[in-house]
Amino acid sequence: MGLFWRVLIILPLFFAYVNGEHFTYPSRHPGKAELAGFKGPDSLATDGGGFFSGPLVVDNDATATIGNQGGTTEVTVGKPEDDTLVASLDNDGIRYANLIEAATTFKGSWELFLENGGVSAMHLILLPKINQALVFDATVWKISKIKLPGPPCRHVEGTNEEDCFAHSVLMDIETGKLRPLRLNYDTWCSSGGLDINGRLVSTGGFNNGSDTVRILDLCDTCDWKEYPGALANGRWYATQVTLGDGKFMVFGGRDFPTYEFVPPEGKKNTHQAVVDFNFLVETHDPVENNLYPFVYLSTDGNIFIFANNRSVVLNPKTHKIIHEFPALPNGARNYPASGSACLLPIILKPNEDRSVIPAEILICGGAPHNAFEKADLQRPKVFLPGSCDCARLDFTKRDSKWNIFNMPSARLLGDMAVLPTGDVLIVNGAKTGSAGWDDAREPNLNPVLYKFQTDGTSPKFTVLNPSNIPRMYHSSFAVLPDAKVLIAGSNTNPGYLDDALFPTEVRVEKFSPHYLDPNLAMFRQEIIAEKSDNKLKYGQKFTVQIRGSGVIDQQKLQVTIYSPPFVTHGICMNQRLIQLGILEFNKDVTPNTNNIVLQAPMNGNIAQPGYYMLFVNYNGVPCLRSIWIQILP
Repeated sequence: MGLFWRVLIILPLFFAYVNGEHFTYPSRHPGKAELAGFKGPDSLATDGGGFFSGPLVVDNDATATIGNQGGTTEVTVGKPEDDTLVASLDNDGIRYANLIEAATTFKGSWELFLENGGVSAMHLILLPKINQALVFDATVWKISKIKLPGPPCRHVEGTNEEDCFAHSVLMDIETGKLRPLRLNYDTWCSSGGLDINGRLVSTGGFNNGSDTVRILDLCDTCDWKEYPGALANGRWYATQVTLGDGKFMVFGGRDFPTYEFVPPEGKKNTHQAVVDFNFLVETHDPVENNLYPFVYLSTDGNIFIFANNRSVVLNPKTHKIIHEFPALPNGARNYPASGSACLLPIILKPNEDRSVIPAEILICGGAPHNAFEKADLQRPKVFLPGSCDCARLDFTKRDSKWNIFNMPSARLLGDMAVLPTGDVLIVNGAKTGSAGWDDAREPNLNPVLYKFQTDGTSPKFTVLNPSNIPRMYHSSFAVLPDAKVLIAGSNTNPGYLDDALFPTEVRVEKFSPHYLDPNLAMFRQEIIAEKSDNKLKYGQKFTVQIRGSGVIDQQKLQVTIYSPPFVTHGICMNQRLIQLGILEFNKDVTPNTNNIVLQAPMNGNIAQPGYYMLFVNYNGVPCLRSIWIQILP
């Protein structure tokens, strides 16, 4: 296609200027953690009772201020008549669930977690049990900010050159300790997901890695196991999805409009295992716009696939498209237009017996269809405005149409993190341009909170406090067990550059969302792990024990389980949050200790087998720390 960024060796780009109309990159390598937000309880404006009156409301793209950071008031949003969720509609006709929560004026805070994460986080996933974030980029760069601990070094493909830098690290999410890992087959723009035992199974990449399957086990000394030739087609910018039986499918990739099932460890697919997928041919713009398609398992076992601006439901057993939804207007959403998407929370009732459980996708941002052509191929570069659109669709209903609304500002190259409460944090990215080397401008520094559940009068969006680190192309995130969000990555350069307009970013931050307002700390429950069930079968009753001060009102409890996604290029593969039905609430089994009796999801189409973080939220405030549970097939 003649796109210069498709070649292996790319001439360095020269950034001409940064004037007053352009973003000025902040000074790097500060000596201490940076905070953009809460300064401590003494700085709060409070009423006579010690709580700030009223929730934060931001209607536009104005930068959130650092005053008024804390303070809460308890408010009622609907009052369920019994212990079940009460469904209703908001002003846009969107289904929501009533709950009672604490409102806050806290706009979030940022802390610098690591000055040097070793590797720029093009790919990021939180690994179960060991509580380490796996970070990797690409061997093609032949350099990073951390060396391998010793020989052997990697032999660069086709040369006698040795590469002794690490391109993959395990990062302890509490201490920041890094352990370099060895890679031989290029992971550039690859895909992945966790298997039933919590191992990462990674597929595809660039060049010698495009047909490779990799596996990383969970242990203190484990390193990558790599299986080149395991895939029948090369998968570069492809999407991997986990099925209800725990198997994987991988869709698309540059020049391969096909899909295949990922073979068992050590096995290889033949070309007979590849299925042609004409939908990816039909959605291909001259500059693609259908790479890294958004792919999610539906609660009925079918596969929802969105590419460019179109979406279909595929039966993975018959390989037939069984439905196509209306096109989503106003531009493209997939790479390189690079909007972002997530599966909204799946809400289960106690003693769930519905034949079909609703599942909705949220897609936000993106760019005009020709945004990449203007930014990458035209000289001088033209950076078209990104999209302000958000859209929701229930893909379990064949008559569904897109519900489209505006977020506070344009965003592409962003990420969508589903928080433990079910709300969505939209973070990272730019306001103009496209994915690609030096193809975007105007960093969007302010995260935005999208309220999944609303009473119809509250704002859907809240603009939160900004970071001072641009997170552009190749940014990523991970939701952590303490309900903070790890933010990393950003590299708009073909390699590691420190003197570019947007330097290759190895700093790692943690963001504390609204619910971590210090004045809400009284609501944070403690899960007593040793008294809680952590291995579950489908449909089984199980118990989680919590401890906290004060009397607990069952109506204010919410229990969710969250599957950590594989995050890259604005796509979060297999991100899934499920709200469980509460069967019983047993108060004061010992002083200040309560048991919650829950029901596990009924089948693997609702929740694929494997590991989840279980959160108990009270008054809309997550517990001190989640526990890992495993759903067994």
